[in-house]
Amino acid sequence: MALNAMGGPGDDAAPGPTLEKLLSVMGAGALELCVAPRGLAVVVEGVTVLDPLEPALSRGQLLLAVGVDPQSAAALDVVRDAARSGAAAVVLGQGRSGRQPDALRSAAEAAGTALLFRTAWFGWTELVGALRAGLVLAGVPADPAASAVTPGDLNGLADAVAVLVGGAVTIEDLESRVLAYSSTKEDVDELRRLTILGRRVPEWRVSAMREAGFFRALWGSGDVIHRPAHGENPERLVVAVRAGGEVLGSIWVAAAGADLPPHASDTLRSAARVAAAHLLHHRSHRTDARLAEDAARALLDGRGSAAVLTERTGIPAHGHCAVLAVRPGASRKGDDGAGETAGKLSALLAVCCGAYDVTPVVLPVDQGALILLGALHRDPRRAVEQVSRLGTALVRQVTDTFGPDARIGLGTVVGTLTDLPESRRAADLALRALLSPGEHRAVAFASEVAETIALNQMLDTLMGTGTGTGTGTGAGAGAGTAPDTPVARLVAYDAGHGGGTMVETLRAYLDHFGHVPDTARALGVHANSLRHRISRLTEVSGLDLRSPDARLLAQLQLRLLEHGGRQA
Repeated sequence: MALNAMGGPGDDAAPGPTLEKLLSVMGAGALELCVAPRGLAVVVEGVTVLDPLEPALSRGQLLLAVGVDPQSAAALDVVRDAARSGAAAVVLGQGRSGRQPDALRSAAEAAGTALLFRTAWFGWTELVGALRAGLVLAGVPADPAASAVTPGDLNGLADAVAVLVGGAVTIEDLESRVLAYSSTKEDVDELRRLTILGRRVPEWRVSAMREAGFFRALWGSGDVIHRPAHGENPERLVVAVRAGGEVLGSIWVAAAGADLPPHASDTLRSAARVAAAHLLHHRSHRTDARLAEDAARALLDGRGSAAVLTERTGIPAHGHCAVLAVRPGASRKGDDGAGETAGKLSALLAVCCGAYDVTPVVLPVDQGALILLGALHRDPRRAVEQVSRLGTALVRQVTDTFGPDARIGLGTVVGTLTDLPESRRAADLALRALLSPGEHRAVAFASEVAETIALNQMLDTLMGTGTGTGTGTGAGAGAGTAPDTPVARLVAYDAGHGGGTMVETLRAYLDHFGHVPDTARALGVHANSLRHRISRLTEVSGLDLRSPDARLLAQLQLRLLEHGGRQA
């Protein structure tokens, strides 16, 4: 196969991109078609952002009416003016109401201009770049070289280019992260080995190229750049991959076992045109995943739409579903950053859920993740069992990967996607209970830890925080050490004498219902030593351990001290 056979966007034989092709390339995640009076075969020659100071518009343009409310009279004028200028279509935002006005539709039909709406999940800046890139892809004819590789199969593309160019290939994004690399039997240089193992170019190498101005030259050049061999590093060729003026990434070729052939630059130049389609497909897939996450997050936060989530994920709006709240333990790799840990956790959870035949959407959150599970078993009891089994399996996998102390709160199984915020609240409450001191279970429904949840909520009320508000920590500290109470005197005594044993002893004594042998074992002291401590702490604090009210108050204040420490 010959990558050189592919025509560029300016070739005479290349058919012009039509609105139908463009919409096919863009998918449903960016644009919603309202009406197309002249059909979808209209040719789109470019993308233009509306400028009221320069009303002149070239024919065949896709006009982005940024800042124009679809409900306003100005929107009607924009559509009519666009039709008179020969625009291919007009794109408007959703507007404040989110509805598509009938008057605007009628105006577009009468004027003969296609009308589209930008989805709420796609920003204008992102849309401009995606449309320009999509136009290039929509206007490029099919090519035998490209059709031999499945769209988006970047590793297959890297192998194909490596065969044609005669070197070792890596495909990288704009941040020098490795998206794909070719397999080769030849010995590779150390830099390539480090790049592949780390899935990105080493930071010291990136910094050196940045300081030398290499990236400015690469992104600004439309041609192949040659880097001669230097020391142990063989010669390299690199080219930027572009679509519609937007840079998508780069392709690197390193000599492996022999010099690169004379035609390598020409082949790589053509390969970059083919690679644009694959990188667009790759980015589109990532965009779809991000749109699904955004829709799920919005729904769980109580501001989203079940219909949008169904459209993005295919999860039925009606059917058993639930939310799981996951908190991993301490990572075994102390050098893992928060972003890397979140990425590893999300990937692990998605793969494990897939193995259990459920449809998940994994959402990274602070210190963990949420899992939205859809399409659970039709029978309510079986659905609950399904969630329980999955939670137990996931906590084992998370523990194996991230270390001990992983916890998973299981949300209530609900009947529709609209009810998922309720399931999310239950999962969060269950997870918080599982993280409480003395709780040894790793997985539970809220109903299984109801007493701990109730205690946490009561402590929140006493502290003046409310569940999840994250305020009032100072109030909690004050409540835990309120003056003239026995616990406050013990806290002051421990602080002044440095031992810190009085509060610990009282807590253990009350937790074990005043049973001296069990309390002594928990504290690791002799029973007689414990009796001496109890006598001393009652003397210091004035606490009457025979009074149920005094014991209840002491328990609450000890819990408040723990609670305030965790909040802080």
